[in-house]
Amino acid sequence: MKFWILVVSYWVHLLATVIWIGGLVSILLVAWPAMRQGTLASNQWFALQRRFSHWSNASLVLLLITGFVQMTSDPNYNGFLALDSLWAGALFVKHLAFLGMVLIGIYVQGYLYPAIARARLLAEIQPRLGSRDLQPLAQREVLLLRINFFCAVAILFCTAIATAV
Repeated sequence: MKFWILVVSYWVHLLATVIWIGGLVSILLVAWPAMRQGTLASNQWFALQRRFSHWSNASLVLLLITGFVQMTSDPNYNGFLALDSLWAGALFVKHLAFLGMVLIGIYVQGYLYPAIARARLLAEIQPRLGSRDLQPLAQREVLLLRINFFCAVAILFCTAIATAV
C-alpha cells in the first residue's frame, strides 16, 4: 500500500509542477511580452492573472502535501532541519524558495491585485491620476513574477540535486 501512495504522490506532484511552471512560463514569457506589444489588453492580462492564481494556489497546496509524503518516505530524510547531507541542504534551499513563492503569492493576491484594481477604477474616473498610479504597480508585478520564476527554477535545480544524490 505504501508503494501506491508514493506512486500517486509522485504523479500528483508532477502534474501540479507542470500546471504551476506552465502557468508561470505562460504569463512571464508569453502574456507579458504580448501585453507590452499591445496585442493583449490590460484587462485581459488582469483576468489571466486572476484565473492563474487559483490554479497556482491549488498547485502549491498539492505540491506541499505530496512533497511532504515524498520527503518523509525518502531514506535520506533524517528529521526536521537535520542538515547533515547534500540531499538535506538541497531540500532546505528548495523549501526556502517555496516559502518565498508562497509569500510573494500572498502579497500579490492580498495587496498588489487589489491596488491594481483600485488604480484601474481611478483611471476610469480620472485617467491622468489612475494611469500614473498603475505604472509602478505594473512594474512591481513584473518584478515579482520574475522573482517567482527564479524561485521556481531554483526549486527545480534543488530537486535535480536531491534526485541525483
